[in-house]
Amino acid sequence: MSKEKKLWITFILITVSSFAVLGYYGFEIYQKAPPLPEKIVTTEGTVVFEGQDIKDGQNVWQSIGGQEVGSIWGHGAYTAPDWTADWLHREALFILNHWAEAEYNTSYEDLSSEKQAGLERRLQIEMRKNTYDEGNGTITISPVRADAVDYLNDYYKGLFMENPELDELRADYAIPPNSVKDENRMHQMTGFFFWATWATVTERPGSEVSYTHNWPPDELVGNKATGDLLIWTGFSIILLLFGIGVMVFYHARMKEEEEPELPVEDPLMRQTITPSMLAVKKYMWVVSLLILIQVTFGVVTAHYGVEGDAFYGFDIADILPYSISRTWHVQLGILWIATAWLATGLYIAPAVSGKDPKFQKLGVNFLFICLLIIVLGSMVGQWMGIMQKLGLAENFWFGHQGYEYVDLGRFWQIFLLVGLFLWLALMVRPLLPVIRSKTSERNLLIMFLVSSAAIALFYGAGLMWGRQTNLAIAEYWRWWVVHLWVEGFFEVFATVVSAFLFVRLGLLRTKTATLSVLLATIIFLSGGILGTFHHLYFSGTPTAVMALGATFSALEVVPLVLIGYEVYENYKLSRLTDWIKDYKWPIYCLIAVAFWNFLGAGIFGFIINPPIALYYMQGLNTTAVHAHTALFGVYGMLGIGLMMFVLRSLYRVQVWNEKLLKFSFWSINIGLLLMVLLSVLPIGLLQTVASVNEGMWYARSAEFMQQPGMDTLRWLRVVGDTIFAAGLFAFVWFVFSLNSKKKVPMDEKSRGESK
Repeated sequence: MSKEKKLWITFILITVSSFAVLGYYGFEIYQKAPPLPEKIVTTEGTVVFEGQDIKDGQNVWQSIGGQEVGSIWGHGAYTAPDWTADWLHREALFILNHWAEAEYNTSYEDLSSEKQAGLERRLQIEMRKNTYDEGNGTITISPVRADAVDYLNDYYKGLFMENPELDELRADYAIPPNSVKDENRMHQMTGFFFWATWATVTERPGSEVSYTHNWPPDELVGNKATGDLLIWTGFSIILLLFGIGVMVFYHARMKEEEEPELPVEDPLMRQTITPSMLAVKKYMWVVSLLILIQVTFGVVTAHYGVEGDAFYGFDIADILPYSISRTWHVQLGILWIATAWLATGLYIAPAVSGKDPKFQKLGVNFLFICLLIIVLGSMVGQWMGIMQKLGLAENFWFGHQGYEYVDLGRFWQIFLLVGLFLWLALMVRPLLPVIRSKTSERNLLIMFLVSSAAIALFYGAGLMWGRQTNLAIAEYWRWWVVHLWVEGFFEVFATVVSAFLFVRLGLLRTKTATLSVLLATIIFLSGGILGTFHHLYFSGTPTAVMALGATFSALEVVPLVLIGYEVYENYKLSRLTDWIKDYKWPIYCLIAVAFWNFLGAGIFGFIINPPIALYYMQGLNTTAVHAHTALFGVYGMLGIGLMMFVLRSLYRVQVWNEKLLKFSFWSINIGLLLMVLLSVLPIGLLQTVASVNEGMWYARSAEFMQQPGMDTLRWLRVVGDTIFAAGLFAFVWFVFSLNSKKKVPMDEKSRGESK
């Protein structure tokens, strides 16, 4: 059996077995999710919330931005609090003060430590006891908890509506007045907050830990790190070290093949540019515009952390609140990166055969129009949803779903899924004849189509939840999209495309590339598929999910230890021949991808991956460090690199502005590094200390985040952001300037360009 065939069999076995386990524990999550009650009543029989209030309250929360306005169970934005941690601590203090006043005629804070300890233990028994009755679907709470609910309902009503006494706090949280405009909606949203918080402290039946595994940390209510967190953290570190040892051993015994004989001139300059390939040019222009818009909203979003209700003194929050700017910043980041990658695929597919199938150009143009409609339509819908101009059902379909990275309404999700399958068809049609001819590139092209099919297929996981699906179940499927789609199969697609480009340039043997791609995919998916669970430790899932997530997410880091070898190999490629110098900056982008893979995905990712670390860090700025360096550093730089490969072929006779590209490349990467090291990382680490010492409620509170030192750190982000933005603006200027660049004399003849 050939090595290639063995790798294909291994790839299939790893994929099938991993998804079987992922599916099995998905079923477990369905069975063991925190129950949604029919009613919440007091021991005296008073109805506090109807079950429908909780479901509708979840939709109200989604309509104002959901995870773009603070977070729930640690998932979401960072400027406002985590509402479950905030509610939990405020409810605990209300009850403790109520008992202290009633029994000792003083506040809880003024009691002796012995009396405080007694009340705290009583509070823990009160709040941790599971009073859900499966028979009648009722959660029963004491009258004092009902009083706490009334108190917190008034507090959140003042915060999300318009209590002038909370103006300063509202600005600190970047929440505009009257974010919720209806008192009934407000009551429903507090019902959802109560239920989500109830799950964080109520112990599972037959267990001594809560539904969210005692997250968030808050010692008042007995939410402390468990032994399981420590055990699985230790196991993940041991497995990481073992995996690194295996990888180094395997790499050391690999035999280096002879380098291929280098072409005397650029092979891509001899290929025919078909009409559909030319039609890809406008994708590059739109991607460039989306980059500018996304960066602009990023600047606005970051500034709201300093001046929550204005932008350098301009009051824009009434028409562009934080929740909108952050939604558009996150969504456009994914959309422009995805569009750059999809456009590269549309360019490569017909380039292989050198001709377009019938109506290929029409399909490329039609898909382009569809993507524009999806981008603009979803943005308008999200604005209308957050401005409370849509009903709850209409908001779900056309407005804002409230889930980070999949914020767009269900109609736009379906539209995008259809667009992805149209893209897949446009990829398959020109490649099938080449695959049938059984050329040496056949296996590489099959892998190319497999990764393309996965991109289209796995976005469909975003349709697996409904408007009022239990949050724990919705989170399970959301991470299928965010982890498996964005972080998973896009990674596979990127690996295949990069290898294929080097093969087409004659810098890599086809067999070597195929084996490398298959091996890299196997290694990545071995940890990547089940590594999805590391996002779900504290999202209402059973303990087994933590064990699997900790184990397999550690394996995701293993291949990154040899990233220096990849950097060196790519650097060597950039200096092999004179003509390869035309590809210096695209190849440098791949080198940057390797660097950010190691730092952003590897180091900054593993900092927050182990259970005990994430227990204290989930929802802090340490997550933002990983998100920025992995999403933009890896996928963004790869998107820019792929764009430059395509542009080099499309504008094959133009003289490139090397100085502008040099400025752009180094500004983007240095700016991103400074953004993280000067601001986001220090804030995240200080928050972590606060979370360990005081609790998650304090690490996310205005009391902690609005200290002068923290304010200074937020302002320091301007340094990195400015350099970063300047680099991206320079790149966009470069893209649009290509149309007016001078051509190399006689270049078309000397390179034998086909038309």
